[in-house]
Amino acid sequence: MDLRPITQPESDAERAAVDAVLGPGGAEPPVPAAAARGRRHLLLPALNALQARVGWVSPGGLGYAARRLAVPPAEAYGVAGFYALLSLAERPANFVHVCDDLACHAAGAEPLCAQLEQTLGPAFAPGHHRAENGGPEHASRATWARSPCLGLCEQAPAALLTSAGPTPFARGFGHATPANVRAAVEQRTVPCAPVQVFASPARLLRRIVERHDPASLDDYRARSGYVGLRRALEIGAAGVLREVGEAKLVGRGGAAFPTARKWEAVAHAGTRPHYVVANADESEPGTFKDRVLLEGDPFAVIEALTLAGFATGAAKGYLYLRGEYPLAAERLRHAIDAAAARGLLGERVLGRDFRFEVELRVGAGAYICGEETALLNSLEGRRGEPRNKPPFPALVGLFGKPTAVNNVETLVSALEIVRGGVAAWTQLGTVQSPGTKLFCLSGHVARPGTYEVPLGTRLDALIAQAGPIGEVGAVLLGGAAGTFLAGEELALPLTLEDTRRVGATLGSGAVFVLSAGTALLPYLRRLAAFFRDESCGQCVPCRVGTVRQEELLARWARGAPLGSAAAEQELLRDLGQAMRDASICGLGQTASLAIESAFKKGLR
Repeated sequence: MDLRPITQPESDAERAAVDAVLGPGGAEPPVPAAAARGRRHLLLPALNALQARVGWVSPGGLGYAARRLAVPPAEAYGVAGFYALLSLAERPANFVHVCDDLACHAAGAEPLCAQLEQTLGPAFAPGHHRAENGGPEHASRATWARSPCLGLCEQAPAALLTSAGPTPFARGFGHATPANVRAAVEQRTVPCAPVQVFASPARLLRRIVERHDPASLDDYRARSGYVGLRRALEIGAAGVLREVGEAKLVGRGGAAFPTARKWEAVAHAGTRPHYVVANADESEPGTFKDRVLLEGDPFAVIEALTLAGFATGAAKGYLYLRGEYPLAAERLRHAIDAAAARGLLGERVLGRDFRFEVELRVGAGAYICGEETALLNSLEGRRGEPRNKPPFPALVGLFGKPTAVNNVETLVSALEIVRGGVAAWTQLGTVQSPGTKLFCLSGHVARPGTYEVPLGTRLDALIAQAGPIGEVGAVLLGGAAGTFLAGEELALPLTLEDTRRVGATLGSGAVFVLSAGTALLPYLRRLAAFFRDESCGQCVPCRVGTVRQEELLARWARGAPLGSAAAEQELLRDLGQAMRDASICGLGQTASLAIESAFKKGLR
């Protein structure tokens, strides 16, 4: 057995960063180990604090956080090494993540990366960069690395600047160029593009379309804010559950599970306490609708989560936000504080006998944490690996208690149903799929952005609103885990029932458009690389299958298949079927869908 204890001491800056999360350290008598272990859920916030303060998670900083929380160092290391935004290798304080995923690839990410190699040097590789003058905090240099989707697809190509230090800075920005990347590093300012939203009719995006002030609680309340929660308190939890059920609301994150059924299971569970969790870990390539809501209407997200807490009998809600959305984090923290100060969170919400509080937790770069049980593990301070189901989170969720996990759009849709009434919601859409849905259009379109349309709108009509550039050759519907559509399929009505009929899915609402004549193989290889990188590695079918899938596409690109082209396609189908049948979670089960659909339709 090779045991390597952490002997490097933490620095003063690292100690201060961890203590800011966990409280003062070194108190006498020391905190009992059992009590410290009960705070393990604070491990990820502590690691994020280290990253923000000194630019990486050093052995000394990691060891100090582990001691404070009575977490074995090996387990703490395993958590820190799980997340892409946490670096276990020393690097300069200024770091730029440059997206090279689908939308950014279509918008020129490859030339941008080539230019950054000339201006900032080669992409970061652990061990190849050392900070100057005693550590990253004092480093004047900057470096960069390629990144999966940053959720700024309508502004592609996109980048994310993180600058570590006593006053850390982080901000994502679009329309990245070598010039504005350098300016962002040197001046700590980023170009700010207006949010592109298009709504007909506007339900979920109404306040954003009206350009209200997302930082003003008074502005929010003047535009129907907290009308929904007030009405919920009047009709009672049973009334909320009834209306959400009558509206046939299903999850908008991709799984499409009936929302009322999930909430009822939690509400009726005998074990206490209950929790509600807003899944804001929006990491699906091509998807940015939740970011628009989080940044543009943060009070609506807080009100919606409060409503879910009331309906399910929960006194606490967690909002798990992906680490690549620093602006959303700032606005949500402000919204939580403002709501608490005005009696909209806390002991007596709106003066009623209802207690509810919200805690914001920020992730650290892991697509798999969008899977609800992986998200719960991450919240608990563990590696974000999915759990076997059953038991389902509605019965055994966060900290082993009944938990409702809902996507941001789902929560805001439930709020809109209660605020405006079931009839107003069901008059839109179709009988089986009522209401509106948010779609994220990117790729070869003139007006990329977030579109709110009634369910049942045809795909080609939606794309027409965005102004396709030339003839449409193929569309990836539903994100990386979605399906390629082409030809007559572009007339598909966007409903749950119609997409299921053709073997597609609405998924996360991503609509990635490619013009006719565009070579699809580079995009298929990027999809394969994405799933290879994002697989948590817990189960063999996904861990091995995603690698073999990427190898197959690499052979195809070289024109060197194993045997015939038909044999390679058969192997691709076999790999996909094995991952669907035996993977623990949806990542492995959907990792081959888009690629298989492209090959099946000859879109290469």
